[in-house]
Order: sequence, then structure tokens, then C-alpha cells
Amino acid sequence: MKRVLVVEDDPPMLKALGIGLRAFDFSVVAASDAGTALELAARSAPEAVLLDLGLPDLDGLDVLRSLRAWGDVPVVVVSGRAGIATRVEALDAGADDFVTKPFSIDELAARLRAVLRRPAALHPPEQVVLGRYTIDLGAYAISRTDGRSGDPVHLTPTEWRLLSLLLRNPDRLVTGRELLSEVWGSDHVRNTNYLRVFMAGLRRKLEPDPATPRHLLTEPGLGYRFQP
Repeated sequence: MKRVLVVEDDPPMLKALGIGLRAFDFSVVAASDAGTALELAARSAPEAVLLDLGLPDLDGLDVLRSLRAWGDVPVVVVSGRAGIATRVEALDAGADDFVTKPFSIDELAARLRAVLRRPAALHPPEQVVLGRYTIDLGAYAISRTDGRSGDPVHLTPTEWRLLSLLLRNPDRLVTGRELLSEVWGSDHVRNTNYLRVFMAGLRRKLEPDPATPRHLLTEPGLGYRFQP
């Protein structure tokens, strides 16, 4: 049973989240303000944090930055602030995912399960399966998993860097800013057209139907996600 710290200042919502998540076999520790949340995070070592941004004593983004200063516990931000700018700010501050209120408890539990898979991916295997291909990140080689012959897939060095960053973070939303900074450098964080061009190229080479990708997914206005 995974231990989740739920940080929410609205008592009915906090109670509902506790009941709902326990029904999905999560162990819930609750906090209604930032001070209590940080104290519990330090004391009880939760395996994931569900964090509301609208807290009475401190902005949720500051709580997120404090959590990130301590370690890499997965954090899912839950907020009624639905704007793209807020979502990008939270993801850039270190959130692993962002869920906008209102939401279904089923989706929230699924998001938590997804981020909880990330610790195993901190040292991911060198070989990753993407659809019909096995991608060897160490050898920079791509082979078919179905045994069929066909033209070999060749990636450019930039495509390899972009793909590797996504594959090493399965299920995680990687922001456009993070991808641009890691692949092209911090001077290019506004060149979002780079991502559109290179992601389109990767999909043409690796997705069965590039027009409706199943593995290299776009999160509009935010970034991209590798769905195994």
C-alpha cells in the first residue's frame, strides 16, 4: 500500500480525497496547510504527494519548491487554476503531473499510479520497447520487436537526445521548456517550433500511425509524454 500525503485546505475535499484514495488501496496522510504538509513530508516520508496550490499560509508552488529541495518524491498538483501558465509554472517547478479541478477519483488514482512507477525509472533499462520497436539507448540502435524485416530506422543525434529524454521518463509529462533546455540549450527555451518539427519526425519513423500517435504524445501547451 503506497503512502500518499494529500495537501488540501478545503475540509470536504480533503475528506473526499481520503475516502476515494483509500478505496484504491492508497494509505493517506492529510494536511490542510503548508506548514503541516512540510512537517509531515519530513517526518513520514510519503511515497507521493497530492498538492493543492491554494493553501492558506503559503502558495502551493513554494511548497513544491521546498519538496524538490529535499528530494524527488513524486508530486501531482491538483488545482482549480486551469490556465496554461499556471500548469507550466507548476511543471517547471518540479511537479510530475497536474490535474485540474473538477476531476474523477479514478483519473486521479491513475495519475498517482503513473508517477509512482517513476522510482523504478530513475535507473531505467537501456532497452525500451516503443510499439513495434526495441530501442537500445546505450548502443543507439533500433530493432523491430515483431521479428519482421524492413528498412532500418536511423535517427539524427538531435532526435536521439530528444527521444532519450522522453524514454527515460515514462508516463511523465516533460515540459517543452525542459526539452528545449536539455536538447538545444537554455537560450532556445522559446523555440517551440523545434519541438514540433522533431517530434513529427520521430513519429513518422516510430509510430504506426503518425497522425494519431500512441506512444509519443503531445500535451497541448505544456509538453510531451512517452506512453509505454
